[in-house]
Amino acid sequence: MSSKIDPSTLTRKDAEKELADLARVLNAANKAYHRDDAPDLSDAEYDALKRRNVALEEQFPYLKRADSPTDQVGAIPAEGFSKVRHEVAMLSLSNAFDDDDIADFDQRIRRYLGLSEEEALRYVAEPKIDGLSLSLRYEMGELVQAATRGDGTTGENVTANARTISDVPTRLTDAPDILEVRGEIYMSHSDFQALNEHQAEAGDKTFANPRNAAAGSLRQLDAAITRRRPLRFFAYAWGALSQPLADTQLCAIARLNQLGFRTNPLTRACGGPKEMVAHYRKIETQRAELGYDIDGVVYKVDNLDLQRRLGFRSTTPRWAIAHKFPAELAWTKLERIDIQVGRTGALSPVARLVPVTVGGVVVSNATLHNEDYIAGRDNKGGEIRGGKDIREGDQVQVYRAGDVIPKVADVDLTKRPVDAKPYVFPKICPECGSDAVREAGDAVRRCTGGMICPAQAVEKLKHFVGRAAFDIEGLGAKQVEQFYADKWISEPADIFTLEDRYGTGLQQLKNREGWGEKSATNLFAAITEKRSIELGRVIFALGIRHVGESASNLLARHYGSWSAFSEAIGSAQDPESSAWGDLLSIDGVGSVMAQSLVNAFAQEAERAGIDRLVEQLDVQSAERPQSDGSPVAGKTVVFTGTLEKMTRAEAKGRAEALGAKVSGSVSAKTDLLVAGPGAGSKAKKATELGIETLDENGWLTLIGEG
Repeated sequence: MSSKIDPSTLTRKDAEKELADLARVLNAANKAYHRDDAPDLSDAEYDALKRRNVALEEQFPYLKRADSPTDQVGAIPAEGFSKVRHEVAMLSLSNAFDDDDIADFDQRIRRYLGLSEEEALRYVAEPKIDGLSLSLRYEMGELVQAATRGDGTTGENVTANARTISDVPTRLTDAPDILEVRGEIYMSHSDFQALNEHQAEAGDKTFANPRNAAAGSLRQLDAAITRRRPLRFFAYAWGALSQPLADTQLCAIARLNQLGFRTNPLTRACGGPKEMVAHYRKIETQRAELGYDIDGVVYKVDNLDLQRRLGFRSTTPRWAIAHKFPAELAWTKLERIDIQVGRTGALSPVARLVPVTVGGVVVSNATLHNEDYIAGRDNKGGEIRGGKDIREGDQVQVYRAGDVIPKVADVDLTKRPVDAKPYVFPKICPECGSDAVREAGDAVRRCTGGMICPAQAVEKLKHFVGRAAFDIEGLGAKQVEQFYADKWISEPADIFTLEDRYGTGLQQLKNREGWGEKSATNLFAAITEKRSIELGRVIFALGIRHVGESASNLLARHYGSWSAFSEAIGSAQDPESSAWGDLLSIDGVGSVMAQSLVNAFAQEAERAGIDRLVEQLDVQSAERPQSDGSPVAGKTVVFTGTLEKMTRAEAKGRAEALGAKVSGSVSAKTDLLVAGPGAGSKAKKATELGIETLDENGWLTLIGEG
């Protein structure tokens, strides 16, 4: 459990064991400090272990536990905190790391909105505070609720604690009847130093950094402790509103300031990428003098109507991006290259490094991506790193940028050992001995063993119980591997027959190491609870290649029920069938994903396993997004021709927000065709099928925007 061992040098089993140990130690430490106010680890020890846990989870995402300490933002959810579901989700931001990324961001927005280079497009730039996100809800001017970000959908109720922070007004004058103010809780450098001095004088635990101190202080069960901690709050956004604050981001921020909230004085309007980057450089030079921690600059489209039109991706807004500060770099020795096998059979090379500190984190592993990357080539055969390959024994430059997974940036050939040999990528799976093949056009070599490969079988099971899938409390990576090794489970369906087979009275389970009657009873109850589950989660849990979380929810909304989905995918095996055409018509589903779905359901053994699983479940039908009074909710809409008042992407986003399903082709299932100038075969087919057709103005009138 040493932070000096690089995660990339660990085997899967070693990493899983270490994650289990870290979860036990860190969760106990969180309870001791944040709940009982009786710390049993120094802050330096705690912080090092926390960073180690994060690094392991980034290196081995499929091993992330249900009780992972990284999901606790300084403290595990305590029994004293109730859960709060955000009326408007608190989404994260996509990241940019160089000037070209900012130019690309601007171009993406212009393309989406159909704006030319000559048309003005203003942005707002503001420092990205390194703190803890907080949402404050006011009703009729009174602070009624404060909640942490949590997972973006559900946070923790910290209202009593927020009321003790001087920067958080408890009463507002002349505010909208409903106003959710969002911002960042942080601690200034001077306050942090004074707090640590006070803690040391009192013989109490000192803190590693201002962010951890702020996060832990806000989440105290005893609000009196929070009151004694010097927390501050910058407001920079909002959630639910009964009426708009302003027409622009900048004016809305000014309105928040007028209402009594502290806003960042370095917030500026920028006319485009050049001004945005110039302000970024200015803030970067002032970074050390600000008196608080920042880790980049956030850019947002200023016009709020354009923000609304741009909308959101599954987890991030299209109209904002975080420009992170440069990566941290360090040189170290690459001792060996290990191969890990994932749930889709991918052979992933990992660099095992002599531990080195990079940006305050001890790094001992780095991703090497694939065999081309090791050889000094990109996926098109072009040179990277000047064509320098990577060999065991090399001195390599390691970097971290915006995420925790370290990467190898360069190789020092002057220090290459004379006996260093080019790395030969395995063509045999190291886990099961099956052939490892690389298909044409694929950058990754994959094991062909399927479920006979223990690595794939276990990783598929771990994926199945992951957070975005079935998320069964008490059944994490460690338990899955234990049960698989003991032949208790070999496929997902076995999880739901576990109690019948081994739980008769619980004797076999409760007598196992690490289990007792209560934990066994709780596990069976958790499994039973997840028999009823949403369609999107089931599709994602199957672990079908190319089908991620967003795509799974997209498929769920399109087909609605498990029976409709499974029947359609089964019928789509015939490329001439209407089912195949319907699958490809889903906006967001391409031929690669469609073929992967069809292949999974066409393989007899895999389909039988899926059927055995579904027999154990009550799969809940998916609900399409609804909008009160929406005239297109539940309808299938096709856009064709040239749209003159909005781009195709914008039209699609607006239709989906109103509860419609957008298709790329016309069929008998189409309810409405929106045809602009130049509409061709789709308009003709719609006429033949008697489908209602509107022009763009008619569409805008229909949805109340004409």
